[in-house]
Amino acid sequence: MKNVDIDEIDKLSGIPIKGNDTFCFRCHPEISCFNRCCRNLNLFLYPYDVVRLTQSLGISSDEFLDKYVDVVLRPANFFPEVLLRMSPTEAKTCPFLTDSGCSVYADRPDTCRTLPIEQGMLYDAQKKMDTPVYFFRPPDFCRGQDENEEWTISEWTRDQEAELYHKMTMRWAKVKRLFQDDPWGPEGPEGSKAKMAFMATYNVDRFRDFIFQSSFLKRYKVKSALLKKLKTDDVQLLKFGFEWVKFFIWGIKSKNIRVR
Repeated sequence: MKNVDIDEIDKLSGIPIKGNDTFCFRCHPEISCFNRCCRNLNLFLYPYDVVRLTQSLGISSDEFLDKYVDVVLRPANFFPEVLLRMSPTEAKTCPFLTDSGCSVYADRPDTCRTLPIEQGMLYDAQKKMDTPVYFFRPPDFCRGQDENEEWTISEWTRDQEAELYHKMTMRWAKVKRLFQDDPWGPEGPEGSKAKMAFMATYNVDRFRDFIFQSSFLKRYKVKSALLKKLKTDDVQLLKFGFEWVKFFIWGIKSKNIRVR
């Protein structure tokens, strides 16, 4: 998911897909390139991807981040990117790729569901409005693009069971856009505030402990009905984490969080 300014939209590669525009694509085991897209990739993981994968694997957020993730802070960026770590083999395959296919298929990341479409968030600074944008951009080696099965974006999204993924990724994109300018001041992106923001968005287990086992609730007032959900519901906790980061870092008003 890329955040794109409106004056940059024409610079993006791929074929724009709008409204009821269609594209042709079908991936299946008989195709010559099957599973080739699961090798040697820079696969960005968004917060909801991590939640679903940890649930699928039955492990903690800490264990998942330690075992399967590379956290990269690129120059001139103020929040790190989270990438899936490829297996240490010559082929550098996805760690979840098996001889029979994807072992986490039901909980595969948003980017995997969206392929061959790339999605972004177009921001109009004058109107202060976000609009999702989509581009048909299969890899050159992909023969799925030669198939005749036709889709609109909405049809493909439903077929791949990606509706909630897209909503959560776009919700995250709105938060991520705020990090285009440096919010950290002298302590920089390695400081305590930055670590807390990363925890609230990518490590729901630690964030839950932070809420219920630290002085958090002595400093912040949160509605009791919401607190009850946060104890067991990782999706609600992640949404709350996005909201808290905006409140904590930028002072953006929240209907769910108040200072005591």
